[in-house]
Amino acid sequence: MASDFDRRRFIKAASAAGLVGLAGCGGGPSDGEDESDGSDGSDGMDGSDGSDGSDGSDGGDGSDSPPATVGIVYSDGGLGDNSFNDAAQQGIFQAEEEFGIEYNEAEPEGAGEFSQFQQRYASSTDPDYDLVSTIGFNQGDALSETAPQYPDQDFMIVDTVVEEPNVANYLFREEEGSFLMGVLAGELSTTDFSAGAGSTDPDSTNVGFVGGVDSPVIRRFQAGFEAGVDYATDDVDVITSYVGSYADPSGGQEAALSMYQSGADIVYHAAGATGVGVFQAAQEEGRFAFGVDQDQSVSEESFADVIVASMVKRVDTAVYESISNVIDDNHQGGSTTALGLESNGVECVYGQEIGDDVPDDIVSSVSDARDGVIAGDIDVPDTTSN
Repeated sequence: MASDFDRRRFIKAASAAGLVGLAGCGGGPSDGEDESDGSDGSDGMDGSDGSDGSDGSDGGDGSDSPPATVGIVYSDGGLGDNSFNDAAQQGIFQAEEEFGIEYNEAEPEGAGEFSQFQQRYASSTDPDYDLVSTIGFNQGDALSETAPQYPDQDFMIVDTVVEEPNVANYLFREEEGSFLMGVLAGELSTTDFSAGAGSTDPDSTNVGFVGGVDSPVIRRFQAGFEAGVDYATDDVDVITSYVGSYADPSGGQEAALSMYQSGADIVYHAAGATGVGVFQAAQEEGRFAFGVDQDQSVSEESFADVIVASMVKRVDTAVYESISNVIDDNHQGGSTTALGLESNGVECVYGQEIGDDVPDDIVSSVSDARDGVIAGDIDVPDTTSN
């Protein structure tokens, strides 16, 4: 049993790089969070047994025990993706800083280990976990089996619904944020635009979308993006490709290079760490890319000269709020919370280096589209036609 726990990552970092200074593409408010860089010297697989600070003595309120102990199981691809998993980790860091919680992190090597780590946390008595957070739609099947076995354990899951009374479900309206990215792509692609290391070809008739694993969640990204492009212009088509992994930068690079060389001047990815390859291809071809989940012009700073904008998905908010609810004895088991543009759960965020160069009329178009979606005047599809 100890060897299984050794695979988990024990970190006592006080904070991490947050989503700072977000300038919403649609004019949405910045939440002003400002975290430090979170460098803790851990590589995530150091075999620590948690004896270096998991006894509750460092709780934020000075008490002998923390207000909550949380186990979090990340999606495949693990930490360091500067995207989905790292965004989830921000919620843990924020809860630690504000509440003094303690936590334990698991980075499964594949879907076959989801159940193992979920059950390890749920069955543990030392420590006794107040909440088990499961990140990613692909943990749904495992949690559907785990949750009924541990009816007294509180769980949360992101990106899918597990209909059990002890599971709080958090969904995102990725299609809404991606719609704004599509409007931005369509407008820019038909404009003679240069900034940083990239430029558009106003005669181009294509933009691209690179997905990680083909799934309903990533299809929502694609559906919204395609609808946004169509809303902006009748003259631009969307080329799509699914790499089949969230941790394959070379596959992402190959897919994006094919798109750029076929005439696309902007490629949007929803592919986790695979998206790094998209950024590499954009720099190589002198074109542009859109990031995802976090402001990747910050988290992938070396590519800031080609990242015009990112579709930020506030997975950190879902994790943080689920922990806050448990501390308040208000776990939302059996419920589903959907976060979209209106709740700032998703947003189009301009890049830190070149986002300010986007022409004002395009900024206004994207902002108007955002208002239209929130008002219900624009109906954004959440499924693709193919």
